[in-house]
Amino acid sequence: MCKTIKQKVKFKASPMTIYQCISDSKKVTSLTGETALISKQIGGTFSTMSGKVSGIIVDLAPSKRIVQAWRRSDFPEGIFSMATFTLKETSEGGTEVVLTHRGVPKELIPDVEESWRQNYWDKIRITLKTQSK
Repeated sequence: MCKTIKQKVKFKASPMTIYQCISDSKKVTSLTGETALISKQIGGTFSTMSGKVSGIIVDLAPSKRIVQAWRRSDFPEGIFSMATFTLKETSEGGTEVVLTHRGVPKELIPDVEESWRQNYWDKIRITLKTQSK
């Protein structure tokens, strides 16, 4: 049985800045401290967390949306999930990100949820604070 994760986070940075934090190989590598290789083409592949996460880029709309067919190395054989990041500019000039991650194996939900928080949202906030000083 698979489930859906939904997380909503806000950042004090432009949608393009946040888009790059999620989709740029060098920025993701710097953010997580683990190797990331991310295609900039729809249909291209990606690998993050030093190969622990991999998949295919399904859709890209710079500053607006990223869709990935996504799997962790500990997913059951042949199981992919769909991670969709929707970015919207807030009235304060920041960005609201809505992550909808469908098809995550039920037993891995808590770990995947926490991984998004620790490896992306928390680290993006820390990086943005460091850059603004």
